[in-house]
Amino acid sequence: MSDRQLSGQTLSYLSSKFREVGIRPKTKYGQNFLIDLNLLRLLFSSAQVGPDDVVLEIGGGTGSLTTMLAGKAAHVISVEIDDQLYQLAQESLANHNNVTLVRQDALKNKNRVSPSILEQVRSHLEGHPERKFKLVSNLPYNVATPIISNLLTQEPLPHLMVVTIQRELGERMIAKPSTKDYSALSIWMQCQTEVEIVRILPPSAFWPQPKVESAIVRITLDPEKRAAIPDLANFHEFVRSMFFHRRKFLRNELLSLYKKKMSKDDVDDILTTLEHPATVRAEELTIEQMLDLYQVAEAKADQLANSQG
Repeated sequence: MSDRQLSGQTLSYLSSKFREVGIRPKTKYGQNFLIDLNLLRLLFSSAQVGPDDVVLEIGGGTGSLTTMLAGKAAHVISVEIDDQLYQLAQESLANHNNVTLVRQDALKNKNRVSPSILEQVRSHLEGHPERKFKLVSNLPYNVATPIISNLLTQEPLPHLMVVTIQRELGERMIAKPSTKDYSALSIWMQCQTEVEIVRILPPSAFWPQPKVESAIVRITLDPEKRAAIPDLANFHEFVRSMFFHRRKFLRNELLSLYKKKMSKDDVDDILTTLEHPATVRAEELTIEQMLDLYQVAEAKADQLANSQG
């Protein structure tokens, strides 16, 4: 796509168009438009969109990335919460019959992507077993974590997610144990996907400029990793509980989570079985060790419940 075709995503065009229609970027919606055309192309090319892809875009803005996606994808569902931007996107995408524009909040609540949006995706996958679902978005900062995290809990699952997000969030996703960025999110992402930071983006790549650096992040689903965890939703909640008070000893977090099911001796037995010291913290455990802890703790809780029953 040429610079001329992408002229609707330059600073001069956007600022002029916004003045013309009497609107400004809205902080409450996390509106920071990617105006560096080379980086916009990189975001697009990193997703390797093809004719068998159904693409979800959240935070479609004025429709520049949507136009690029529509040129390659089987279908694009572009979601925009802002009514004025939605109307601008309607104008720029009027000639694309493989685009569905949706004006709504992408999140039903902080723990769920809106079912109606996923139903749109599902409707364009059904009857086409060769098709794959991808998320490709310049994500608003304020919804990035719940969108990415929760898409991994709902059907259909995205085969690939390529997004611009805060650099700090991207670094948390790829963090290793015993580092400051390692968290429940690190485990949640790495236990079922491959995560790669494609490029760090300076504030100047956006309008208005955010106060922090951003990153293009590529997240690829790994079905084998995912299938190795028997109850993914329960494991997710377990991991979040273990990191609830980051600096607390893991022993205390286990006691808190299983306070009605286990005694202190029971928790100590678990740690001894797994050869963890009483002073170990959640941030020190690898994903494999956290999964072992989860399985042993759940088995212990079930055993105690059965013996009491």
